[in-house]
Amino acid sequence: MIHYQLRCSQDHGFDGWFKDSAAFDKLAAAGMVDCPVCGDTRARRDLMAPAIAKLRAEPVPAASPAEPPPVPQERAATAGPMPAQLIALLQRMRAEVEKNCDHVGRDFAEEARKMHRGESERRGIYGDATPEEAEALADEGIEIGSIPWVPRADG
Repeated sequence: MIHYQLRCSQDHGFDGWFKDSAAFDKLAAAGMVDCPVCGDTRARRDLMAPAIAKLRAEPVPAASPAEPPPVPQERAATAGPMPAQLIALLQRMRAEVEKNCDHVGRDFAEEARKMHRGESERRGIYGDATPEEAEALADEGIEIGSIPWVPRADG
């Protein structure tokens, strides 16, 4: 993995991790590296301090007592700040959902049931459901998904 400091054409700085420099070049050329501040996809590498290896290898302790304990799986999503690239991806996803699906608000569970039973037109919908409503839909064999709803990129 390689870490780059990046800058968009609007001069916002952000960082990203990539498999290698070729992966960054390919993603950037395809417009898939976006600024988490403005959504601009014209990202370029910014000036960075070089990583210089030490001349002499030093032993690495097996585990440092200062390391935080592992995060339980059920808390992993709220364990820290969301990476900027993930926020940008979720902002693009939100924009696509809002553009292509109907917002049904608190009527989400009932509208999903109506579509499942053939009582209303099948289409993309989004809205709000309590954990209990989502569980009941799953028990009824109605597949739904949940995505983190981040603020819009256009603010």
